[in-house]
This record gives sequence, structure tokens and C-alpha cells, in this order.
Amino acid sequence: MAQVIHKVLPAFEVDMGGIAVLQPIPTANVQQIDPFLLLHHHASVLPAGHRISDLGVGPHPHRGFSPVTFVFKGDVHHRDSRGNSSIVKAGGVQWMNAGMGIIHSERPSKEFAEQGGEQEIIQLWINTPATKKMNQPIYFALQQEEMPRVNGLVGYVRVVSGEFATQRGPAKTAFPMVTLMGELAAEAELTLEKHAGENAILYILSGQGFLKNFGLVEEKTLYSFSPEASITTLKASNNLRFIYLSAKPLKEKVEQYGPFVMNNQTQIMEAMRDYQMGKMGFLVEEL
Repeated sequence: MAQVIHKVLPAFEVDMGGIAVLQPIPTANVQQIDPFLLLHHHASVLPAGHRISDLGVGPHPHRGFSPVTFVFKGDVHHRDSRGNSSIVKAGGVQWMNAGMGIIHSERPSKEFAEQGGEQEIIQLWINTPATKKMNQPIYFALQQEEMPRVNGLVGYVRVVSGEFATQRGPAKTAFPMVTLMGELAAEAELTLEKHAGENAILYILSGQGFLKNFGLVEEKTLYSFSPEASITTLKASNNLRFIYLSAKPLKEKVEQYGPFVMNNQTQIMEAMRDYQMGKMGFLVEEL
């Protein structure tokens, strides 16, 4: 039987412009788990009475990959240079294929900033194939009720993209990919399947559980599945929250500089030039 887990990567705290996040990838030894480039886990308690302009992340550019945000608590208000503006609430997902370039901001909603409360999100950067890096940007917001649930579970598992357990997720990804987010109650079990040759990651936000033919899985840790592995069962020991993704590796060179992910240095320089020349648009926030 093929080994189930290839790498175990605990998340370590890093500072992202004054915002503390937990980061299991990249590390000094693991630059990516192709096509998954970066994962940030942020959790905080927001006191009431803040100004929106003091919170979240202000306007910034992206090109060449998809930043995807899973909202577990609180909300996120997305605005971008293509005119999109939407608030994704707890249980929802915002998915952006940055393509040739877009500027966006991510802040709490005005209501959430005024009332305060818990906020917890996962942001995952997913690479885009070289042939699609210069496509037009696409953004869509998915509230929890727009994503199908896997039946027969104590807790919930929502299918964000791809096909899983006879359900199909609505997210329009740049290439085939299964994406799940969920919460399993104690003793609940979920069968995870993937095709041989795919890379899959499981990140545990909170709780503990067991993976069949591997053992204990713990919170704030990312588990990278062996490409040869095909099926296993996740059983929750207590309330367990997670995301799971599976896709074929792109096997392409990655050249990254800040918010740009391309295939060579020339393309990075072009991205910087295009941003400075305003070719990715402009975003003036109404806060």
C-alpha cells in the first residue's frame, strides 16, 4: 500500500505587513506543493468601533495566480480594479483568478468593523498554468449556501470546486481541482479520494483526528499527500475544521516577486512595469 502522507508541515507565525499569520508553506525547504504556493491562516478578535481604513489589507496588485480566501469566521469585503465589490460571510469563499493583473483590497465589512467579533480566514495561493497567466482576471464570491454539502456527515463539508461524493462545486478554476472546506464533529468520518499522480493537501485549522494508514493529524498543520496515494479516511477525534485540495501538478518553473507569480524574470519585470503604468487598473476605495 502506498504511503499516504509525504510531508508534515507545521504552521509558523510570520508577520505580513503588521498582520500575524500562520504559514505552513512555503518554508526554507518546501517552496511549494505544486500547484499550491502559499497558505496563510489568520485568526483574531476584532474589538468594536474600528475604522475600516485601519483594518485588513489595502489595495495591492496580483498577476499570474489565484488567491483564494476561505472565510471561517467574520467576513471579508473584496473590492477590485475591475469594479467588483462583495462581502463574503462566514462559511463562504472568494476566488480570484488574477490573470494578466488586477488590484484588490480585502477588509472587514463596515458592519463587522463597527460591531467587532472573531475573524478567521485561510488564504491560499494557487499557481496558474503558463498558457493562462495573461488571461482576463475573473472574480467570484461564493456564500456558504451556494456550495453543495456532502450528505450523511455529522458536521458539514462543502464542495467549493471539482466533483466530490456526487456533488460538484461551483468555483470556476483555471484547471481541474477538488476543493473542500468543512467541520467534522467528534467520531465523524470522511473518505478522501484523489487520482494517482495528483498532489493533495489537508490543512487542519483546529481539532485533531486520524488518517487511515497514517495516524494522528493535528491543528495548525498541513499534510501533503503522496502522489501515489489514492484513498484514505479522515476521522475526527473532536471538533475538527479543515480545508482539502487536490490537483495535478503543473510542473512549470515558478518565478515569484511579491504579489506576482510568473515563469521567468523577464515576465516579473513586465508585471512590475505594467502595474506602475496603470495597466492593471486603479482602485479607489469608498470606506
